[in-house]
Amino acid sequence: MSLNIIYIHSHDTGKYTQPYGHAIPTPNIQKLAEEGVLFRQAFCANPTCSPSRASLLTGQWAHSCGMGGLANRGWSLPFPGHLIMHTLKQAGYVTAMAGFQHVVKDVSTAGYTRVLSQEKGKAGAEEHAVAFLSEKHDQPFFLDVGFGETHRRGAGFDNQPAGEEKTDPRYVKPPAPFLDTPDTRQDMAEYIDAARTLDYKMGQVFEAVDRNGLTDNTMIICTTDHGLAFPNMKCHLTDHGIGVMLIVRGPNDFKGGKVIDGMVSQVDLFPTICELIDIENPSWLQGTSIVPLIHGEEEIRQEIFAEVNYHCCYEPQRAVRTKRWKYIRRYDQATTLAMPNCDEGISKTYMIEHNWHQKPVESERLYDLVYDPGETNNLAYDNQHQETLEEMRHKLDLWRQETEDPLWENSIMMPPETAVLNDPNDLSPNDKQYPAWDMMGIESS
Repeated sequence: MSLNIIYIHSHDTGKYTQPYGHAIPTPNIQKLAEEGVLFRQAFCANPTCSPSRASLLTGQWAHSCGMGGLANRGWSLPFPGHLIMHTLKQAGYVTAMAGFQHVVKDVSTAGYTRVLSQEKGKAGAEEHAVAFLSEKHDQPFFLDVGFGETHRRGAGFDNQPAGEEKTDPRYVKPPAPFLDTPDTRQDMAEYIDAARTLDYKMGQVFEAVDRNGLTDNTMIICTTDHGLAFPNMKCHLTDHGIGVMLIVRGPNDFKGGKVIDGMVSQVDLFPTICELIDIENPSWLQGTSIVPLIHGEEEIRQEIFAEVNYHCCYEPQRAVRTKRWKYIRRYDQATTLAMPNCDEGISKTYMIEHNWHQKPVESERLYDLVYDPGETNNLAYDNQHQETLEEMRHKLDLWRQETEDPLWENSIMMPPETAVLNDPNDLSPNDKQYPAWDMMGIESS
């Protein structure tokens, strides 16, 4: 039996959904987790939008696939032939896109055989996906369903579930890095409404899979690009930025409400799909299949890696994470946070009002994740941890050398001439993330 694949993804959601224990009502995502497999320690390769998605879809680290910044700010994937859609199309798959993509400027280069918005016109991603799933399918398919939620629009999230009351901020807990204040509660309440909207839309797709008799031969991969669009989360290499939801439901033991604690990276999804549909891994893949975890192995990785290059300005960073330790290194000798790399919002304003721009950031950081899971106590300059620091430096340097990281040669990842960059010293960036939604293949919803 051929395996259909649905890659369904959100924007800026991190792990802040119901199955990860948060007081955020996402019952459809919760149901998917109870029927499938929940990965508790899943990480993106780059906590910025386009590089994260490009890494997942190419199975490569961001500097290896060449995606250094945002597609709407002048970047585009230099080797679109590495996208999984091309590989699957060669294997006999119909590759369809419903909704949002943020990897290539010209969607015709991405390897989709069908771009549903071009066929059906403006509609929500979930509507196009449901219509596609209701068709008769003579070939296996890869369906990419991308949502703009829970990305900020305007200065906030601007989302409210249709016909429902807004979340009351009086009874909301702000995300982990933030002080509990009326401002941060309001910001989180608006995020929760965006997550509720996302869940409703994803639920339409999940229900269509079951209604059309596709459950037993369809794998659903539900994930997001990176952490929440709050300060010190998105664009940052702590787990607040790189930690992502990852729920997979399908045949081949990807069912039954399993919970996996082994570390996985989103670059591991491409080789996983290759193994499940029994095709050879393309030569460029840098991930490893997660199938052994499903069959009972505790770990497939001893470490995961992540990086940042450009978001709104250049902020070169690399990180390595083991089960116990996190090491983060900056390569721009910055002494303050690059403020433009944080989306506008209530919490950002609150942080700036409390002199966030004066808070120093070290060029090296080492965290003990057992005793400091929030990654707030930097041990890099603690004499008691110098041996661990050297070990983590070595792990990171080895990865950078093996993957031909441009920073290894003390170079930079050069932006294209079309790139739009903010001044790192600008505390009030006009960070309009998506000036041309249609260019990215987004339907209004």
